[in-house]
Amino acid sequence: MDQVLSQQEIDKLLTAMNNGEIDQEKIEEEEKAPKVKPYDFRRPIKLSKEYVNTLHMIFEDFSKMSTNILSNLLRVNVTLQLASIEQISFDEFIHSIPRVTLIGLFHSALADKTPMKGIQMFEVNPQLCMRLVELLCGGTEIEPGKVAVSDDAIDDKNFTDIELAILREVLQELGKVFQNSWKDIVQMETALDDLDTNPQLLQTMSPNEPVVLTTFTMQIGDMSTFLNICIPYVFFEGISDKLSFRNWFDSSQKLSKDDERELQRGLNNVEVSFETRLGSAQMEMADFLHLEVGDVIKLDRKTSAPLDTYVNGIPFYQAKPGKKDGNLAVELLDKLEGDPEDE
Repeated sequence: MDQVLSQQEIDKLLTAMNNGEIDQEKIEEEEKAPKVKPYDFRRPIKLSKEYVNTLHMIFEDFSKMSTNILSNLLRVNVTLQLASIEQISFDEFIHSIPRVTLIGLFHSALADKTPMKGIQMFEVNPQLCMRLVELLCGGTEIEPGKVAVSDDAIDDKNFTDIELAILREVLQELGKVFQNSWKDIVQMETALDDLDTNPQLLQTMSPNEPVVLTTFTMQIGDMSTFLNICIPYVFFEGISDKLSFRNWFDSSQKLSKDDERELQRGLNNVEVSFETRLGSAQMEMADFLHLEVGDVIKLDRKTSAPLDTYVNGIPFYQAKPGKKDGNLAVELLDKLEGDPEDE
């Protein structure tokens, strides 16, 4: 963060310049001279623009999934939207959040159980915490202009064990969403380790450690607030190659055996509609209005003609009607040219 001089320090500088102790021309020359900072390309302290764009896609998915999960959990309309992604230091993050707030500490591991570096932190401010507890304990949406809990009462809030137990469930659900939002990049498992309410005492990383701070705007009824996710840069070091768009869309990249099995498993669980149509008929509106129970409608298909069978609305088979085990059934005869894979 930028250093701010006190009034006493400013007065000393002005006095030194007036007395000639500080050479202003020398300072101006030093400012004009190009400044070179060391940069380690093997371990950059900031993510590239391409990687940040990928994170935008990941956390857009997180916000959409969280909106559905929280709306169902709280039984009120909840809207979560990605507001910003910043690269700052851990110290800046700590000084940007309330003195007393709720922080969920998570760890993640790859599918092969290899631990990922760094602790992921979800910060939920006290106002949001109290609203979540109220709703999960049977409360209703706050009427416009009505305040449930005053800000003064929340400023020095000490969370009770019951409140922490309730909020732990909410953070565990958000942890699952966080895990699922990364599935297109990397398969991993995310688990909640602990809850902390005093960020000033957190010792999870050094103050100058670079982090990615993702901020979401959250709307719960008439209440607008924020949710923060702080991820240390070391978390991305092992998966930085997967954050590249080239890795996503490289058509020459072959699927691994595990990917093929996962794809096959997913396809096996896809549901499709399967229907057989007896035929159709056309009639005038006057005849339609006079239809009664017991009327016989002649269809455009002979009794000996095979029936068209549709898969997801596309004609796929010809079939013969019949009966099996007391139920209506069809026997597939021929495959039509309208293969759904060609559509």
